[in-house]
Amino acid sequence: MTACFIPTRRRLLQSAGALAALTFSAPGLFAAANAGSAASATQPNNADITGRLARYMVSARDGTLPDAVVLACKHRILDTFGAMVSGSRMKPGSMAVDYVRGLGGAPQASVIGATFRTTAINAAFANAMCAHSDETDDFEPVTKAHPGSSVVPAALALADREGSSGAQFIRAVTLGYDLACRLLMALGPDLVRGSHRSAEGTASTFGALGAAALVAQLDELQTRYAISYSAQQVSGLWSWVKDKDHVEKAFDFAGMGARNGVTAVDMAHAGFTGVYDVLDGTHNLFIALSTKPNPEAMLDGLGSRFYVTETAIKTYSVGYPIQSPLDALLTLRRQYNLTPDNVQSIVVRIPTDAEGIVGDSAMPDVNCQHLVALALVKGAVSFADSHDVALLHDPRIVAQRAKVKVTPDAALMDPAAPRGAIVEVTLTDERKVEHFTKISARHERTPAEYRGRQRQSARSDGAGSRRGQNRAVDCAD
Repeated sequence: MTACFIPTRRRLLQSAGALAALTFSAPGLFAAANAGSAASATQPNNADITGRLARYMVSARDGTLPDAVVLACKHRILDTFGAMVSGSRMKPGSMAVDYVRGLGGAPQASVIGATFRTTAINAAFANAMCAHSDETDDFEPVTKAHPGSSVVPAALALADREGSSGAQFIRAVTLGYDLACRLLMALGPDLVRGSHRSAEGTASTFGALGAAALVAQLDELQTRYAISYSAQQVSGLWSWVKDKDHVEKAFDFAGMGARNGVTAVDMAHAGFTGVYDVLDGTHNLFIALSTKPNPEAMLDGLGSRFYVTETAIKTYSVGYPIQSPLDALLTLRRQYNLTPDNVQSIVVRIPTDAEGIVGDSAMPDVNCQHLVALALVKGAVSFADSHDVALLHDPRIVAQRAKVKVTPDAALMDPAAPRGAIVEVTLTDERKVEHFTKISARHERTPAEYRGRQRQSARSDGAGSRRGQNRAVDCAD
């Protein structure tokens, strides 16, 4: 699969038809037999989680995916390609591209927005940094994973090097999404964050592992070893919230994991041996990273539940806990003709676990108060404005930001809508209006719902309590 990159996001996304032509009729390009298969037969057959996962990963390279899953995967690939293209011109992406350019290496894979090729590991790292540079990559609401930004670059780098088919590429991405999200389900996303670890960084290595292992066509024994080397590299601290330039955040969420997963697969493919059952028994990954793990969640529904259909494509190019607040504020702005002159104060209620991420960030695209103030002033949040550091100091925005209070609300900790938000606005005439946005991102529904890449809000309809429905109400007496 030879990569040919166009350094404009719009032109790349307009090529969706080319990607949509991919089907699963293409034959694999590699032989099914691997040298390690005989060795695996001599190992004890009590590996449970590790063994069952490894066998599924091997079988997934020849499996047939449902049409709806294929379509969802294509959309996520396009979404991530778009994030990579635009992100290649942002600071984290451009720094990563310059860094790997200096590393040199065998010309195995392409780097987005650049004219040189480098090793697959370097390309995966750089492209992943680009993919999470500008907050446009997708996310999975329950686990808080951002699988696309590490999975797609890892799959792309290996597929580019190996000359894989489009069908293999789609299977690899689908498997990567599953492993990224399932690892967090097995550990417990809240338990991970409770230990000061980054859920996103924890998931990214396993996502890249799944994608890279499928493309490399590892056998079961090699897959076991690749799982083990990936487990050794799983990392990520929640300290990324103190990053002021979004560079370490891009590394934590994407670059680190893509690099780690491809490295683990390449080591196993090169003959490195390791621990046979790292997900089982003494000192296993789950008990090392969680106080209450559920290892079976790593396997539950494998082959029938595909997380690539459950991730959300963002409406706005901002951190995803701010998607719903922006939707709610802009809805109220339209309905009540809100302006800086007629707004006295704004209270933004968000889930308690989101406050530490977007409550008062130095990064403009992850600062809830700033972006709500920006939306009030401009009536929209463009890609350029959401990343403009200068606007953090714009007197017009600063004046409105002083009116905005972000408040954690335990009632919004809803597993069915983990990133809902309520915006309450007090007008200068003392009227109060509010809006509850339960979900503000595009999730996979049915193929008929898609008409190209649409960034729309998905909101519930109907009356009900403000905690249960999306609605705008006039609270004036």
